Amino acid sequence: MTLVFDIGNTNIKLGLFGEDKLIESMRLATSVSKTGDEYWLLLERLFKGRDFGSKDITGVVMSSVQPSLNYTLEHMVSYYIGVKPLIVGAGTKCGLNIRYDNPKEVGADRIVGCVAAYYTYGGPCIVLDCGTATSFNVVSEKGEFLGGPISFGLKTAADSLWDTAAKLPKVELQFPPAVVGKNTISNMQSGILYGYVGLVEYIIQKIKAETGGAKVIATGGIAELVGKHSAVIDIVDRTLTLRGLNIIFNLNRKS
Repeated sequence: MTLVFDIGNTNIKLGLFGEDKLIESMRLATSVSKTGDEYWLLLERLFKGRDFGSKDITGVVMSSVQPSLNYTLEHMVSYYIGVKPLIVGAGTKCGLNIRYDNPKEVGADRIVGCVAAYYTYGGPCIVLDCGTATSFNVVSEKGEFLGGPISFGLKTAADSLWDTAAKLPKVELQFPPAVVGKNTISNMQSGILYGYVGLVEYIIQKIKAETGGAKVIATGGIAELVGKHSAVIDIVDRTLTLRGLNIIFNLNRKS
């Protein structure tokens, strides 16, 4: 089996693959203060009661936007699982042509999502990643990563609103029944959520005007929520980055 790590700013997403099928997926809170031993204890708890363990893992691949955690998790994998993980970065074979001024600047999370989208759904495509930040990633019909805008995430924007506006309360991120509400909470929900959908739809409209038509695949923590209220999203795929990591691992293992 192959264990994949997608190390984000908020969560660490894990997946276990057997014969290219996702067997299990899990999430851990990202914490730079945890040691490799502490992360391993959490993993052991997740493995407990299932029909697999560390002895069944034959390969590990990682992508990360948290460089301070890379050594911690790499050491954990090497010590407890006994394999050297593949770290996705500049120079890693990924199956896409990176058409960027400086390919080293591209976040690994952007690449792995695009790899899965292109290999699964074909191109051209736009991968909308709704995470701590919101990234719009454009892949051509020929499998070229062309770049794309990076904006604030929904939760990031909401946290900023109630952290800086003293009289505004913290609200649950759910769509209100109407855009024009009768109270502060519903009006905040309307502004935050419908405003975010407006951001997504306008940027995708501008991308399509520049690059032509493309299917839009949304992934990330709030992808399903946004997908229900946006007409521009064609596919919601929460496991996109995990499958992208597995594809990249197999490409590098074969080479």
